[in-house]
Amino acid sequence: MNFTKTRSGAVRHPGRVIYGPASGPHPETMTRKPGSMYRAIRGQAYTRKEYMGGVPQIRISQFDIGDLRTTFPVKIHLVAEESCQIRHIALEAARISANRHIAKKAGNSYHLKLRLYPHNVLRENKIATGAGADRISEGMRAAFGSPVGTAARAKAGTKIFTISTTEDHVDDAKEALRKGGAKLPTPWRLVIERKKAR
Repeated sequence: MNFTKTRSGAVRHPGRVIYGPASGPHPETMTRKPGSMYRAIRGQAYTRKEYMGGVPQIRISQFDIGDLRTTFPVKIHLVAEESCQIRHIALEAARISANRHIAKKAGNSYHLKLRLYPHNVLRENKIATGAGADRISEGMRAAFGSPVGTAARAKAGTKIFTISTTEDHVDDAKEALRKGGAKLPTPWRLVIERKKAR
């Protein structure tokens, strides 16, 4: 079979184009855009989903995990230091990481609560990729874009996660929130709140 190389570097044989190193990634294997693109809060919130078509489902599966009935004496809050947008996939990654650690250390003696909901819909002006797309990839300026995901807007001082637990597991909860905080795009601090004894 005769293989020929195109100007863009793709390898062509009769019937289809095989993507080579010079032609860029195949559209189906493209990675997500970096979180820093969506971190800054810009413009008006875009939240009215009844007027939009095809908004992707949020990835967050649970907002409350652990023992929901017990009232624990200590609460540890993960608080945002700066205003930012946090994508739903980042919130879910942080929740999974924090929950995995605290569940291993504290058993069922904790309650992990995610306190944000990703209302804001993110838009992206999708442009063509692959061989020969360099002529049309610039796109239209200030294009409106289509929904690609959701994010929560957090102001400085907003509590993102809270772990309620016993005095014995305070250090474990702090470590769990540290692991979860590593997945978030904002600097954060931990605030410990103890229930006053009557």
